[in-house]
Amino acid sequence: MLRGFNKSTLVVIAALNEEEGLGPTLTEVHHSLDKPPCLVVDGRSTDGTVEVAESLGAQVLFQKGRGKGDAISTAIKHVKDAGVEYIALIDADFTYPAEYFPKMVQILQENSDLGMVCGDRFNDQQSEGAMKNTFGFGNRVLSFLHKLINGVRMNDPLTGLRVVRWDIIKDWGPKSEGFDIEVELNHLVESKGYKICEIPIKYRSRLGEKKLKLRHGFTILNRIMMEAL
Repeated sequence: MLRGFNKSTLVVIAALNEEEGLGPTLTEVHHSLDKPPCLVVDGRSTDGTVEVAESLGAQVLFQKGRGKGDAISTAIKHVKDAGVEYIALIDADFTYPAEYFPKMVQILQENSDLGMVCGDRFNDQQSEGAMKNTFGFGNRVLSFLHKLINGVRMNDPLTGLRVVRWDIIKDWGPKSEGFDIEVELNHLVESKGYKICEIPIKYRSRLGEKKLKLRHGFTILNRIMMEAL
């Protein structure tokens, strides 16, 4: 069970060699949500990621598998039922500002028909160069295909900043092991009869080495196709 759990929003962060970005991310999370319980799921990092997480009061779990999807699955199995109402997801590389979390939680509290609130990066608030490259173009292409093939009407369906109702995912066993987890989660929320809300957010250049490669785009595309079956 979670140590010291006394709040309804649990922050889950998947991390692999994110020593540089994890500290600022956790610090911002603490300031934004008044020191919520944080669960860092580590994919066997070889740098100081675990030490940074523990020094900032996060509970650390170690994955048996690899990838972001496996990390989220590991977190879900660990949490069980500990008074959680909302799961907040954020990447460990400091690209997503945690300042939006309170607003995202509030939107869910005020709208019972919504199952998840996501941060939309496709606006004019990004840091210079954050999305203006091949990565940004590929993201838009995958977003279009996700909407066309799966019918998920989201402007930014691959965003890593989300707050989702715990009741929706508590019994979920994700099939995705990697970055395709967002596609599967979007489909899950809508299949449960809930709507998804997006809010415009700022987006920063990452701290540390980028993990997302071209090959991951094909994995995401495959998941889009699989969810259509």
